[in-house]
Amino acid sequence: MGEFLRKPGFLGTQASMLIDLELVVMVLAAILFTIGWRLAVSKHFRAHRWIQTGAATLNAAVVLGSMVSSYWSYVLPGLPAKLDQAYIAVPTAHAIVGLIAFILGVFVVLRGNGLVPKALRFSNYKAFMRTSYVLYMFATALGVLVYLVWYRAS
Repeated sequence: MGEFLRKPGFLGTQASMLIDLELVVMVLAAILFTIGWRLAVSKHFRAHRWIQTGAATLNAAVVLGSMVSSYWSYVLPGLPAKLDQAYIAVPTAHAIVGLIAFILGVFVVLRGNGLVPKALRFSNYKAFMRTSYVLYMFATALGVLVYLVWYRAS
């Protein structure tokens, strides 16, 4: 399996199969978050909760399984000296926005599933959900930009 994931990807760039699959999964998570948002607007709250929980789980798997270690290994050593270069600046912006979106999104999903202590429950749920969604979409767009900066075909 490891050999397969190291092969050239299918999106026509210099990325590996693993990186192309990760990009597709993150875009899929963004689509699922959008479907979940539309379900909430149409008052299908149970389906909304399931879709958002699934999308957040998918997102967490990629973030924790690959993105954190990639940033740590390939970007962090270039800071702060190379922050003026796109291959360091773009993933750093993505990491900052993505970390905030990740933490807020996981908290919102845990809250939505009744898994946070009563003292941490907030009452303005819509504002937290909307903020989380907007941040996640922005982080996804930055993630696509990271992909293009690092792997676009020469």
